[in-house]
Amino acid sequence: MSVSKVNYLFTSESVSEGHPDKVSDRVSDAIVDTFLAADPFSRVAVETLCTTNRIVLAGEVRGPDSVTHKVMEEAAREAVKDIGYEQSGFHWAEMDVAVHVHAQSTDIARGVDAVGNKDEGAGDQGIMFGYACRETDVLMPAPIHYSHAILEVLAKARHLGEISGLGPDSKSQITLKYENGKPVGATSVVVSTQHDGDLDQAAVKEIVRPYVEEVLPDGWMCPEEEFYVNPTGLFVIGGPDGDAGLTGRKIIVDTYGGAAPHGGGAFSGKDPTKVDRSAAYAARYLAKNVVAAKLAEKCTIQLAYAIGVSKPLSLYVDTAGTGLIDEEKLAKALQEVMDLSPRGIREHLQLSRPIYARTSAYGHFGRQPDTDGGFSWEKEDLVEPLKAVL
Repeated sequence: MSVSKVNYLFTSESVSEGHPDKVSDRVSDAIVDTFLAADPFSRVAVETLCTTNRIVLAGEVRGPDSVTHKVMEEAAREAVKDIGYEQSGFHWAEMDVAVHVHAQSTDIARGVDAVGNKDEGAGDQGIMFGYACRETDVLMPAPIHYSHAILEVLAKARHLGEISGLGPDSKSQITLKYENGKPVGATSVVVSTQHDGDLDQAAVKEIVRPYVEEVLPDGWMCPEEEFYVNPTGLFVIGGPDGDAGLTGRKIIVDTYGGAAPHGGGAFSGKDPTKVDRSAAYAARYLAKNVVAAKLAEKCTIQLAYAIGVSKPLSLYVDTAGTGLIDEEKLAKALQEVMDLSPRGIREHLQLSRPIYARTSAYGHFGRQPDTDGGFSWEKEDLVEPLKAVL
């Protein structure tokens, strides 16, 4: 379960929006948003493969005829353009886009649809986890939080033209030292970023350095000999031209950086009837509100579902010895304050909206809720209702 040692080192990594796997996630979620914008009851399960100047979309959907293969192709091109790929080996306007998307299986639809007295069922079987802790102000584990933040500020500076010479593809990794169970500083930082051919390793390091120092709390910067930037020395060929990407291949980056369990299902490319996505969001929402309510210092929640069945098969709560409330009582209270059926989750968090492309990089959790409903699962609006039933 979640990390419970007192003194230790712990490492998490992140990858940028331009990493090949994240390009695939972004394109898949752009397709989800396109369908949900046209019809909030659309069903989408779309995977993306990207490689040198080529994107392949595959999967199954149920939605309005207006979302044609051509519309999906244009959504893919726009996503790649927004990331910033205009290199010879991967260019939003010049890449080939093949769309192999077909109608949803009637067998799957039969299990998920609400019919007669049967409520909307889960889109698949599976287990989903949520986690929260007091290591950061957004109640996320510190290593993944700061790994994301480094790449996010670099990407923002690149998009705003504040830095030049860096490409969209990058990775980060931070090792933090914990004393008495709390992070106190970085023992090493690794950043690998795509760059122009006229920049050497030393130049790239000095471009990156201030952004790393900006992100880390005062006094947390690692020793200079443990600050690694492009440790191979050269990273000119990047993105899908350097390595193929696939949807759903960075699930630990998407969640808690390894500090908590993951159910195994990817999020991107799936509409909110798929509990792989929506129930993972609900589990994070519940865990975050438990910690925000100061009922525990850390909280792990597991949900389990069966395809076509509306009620969760189980709800497991683990506060790692930090809870103020009996875990069985807490589990019952959580089910009182939120309907954890697929429909209940979707309606409570208002998930049937085009809010998913923004989740595809820098983590699905620990983000600020948006005014249009994005990252609704990061709200802390269950704190008072939870206290009221305990």
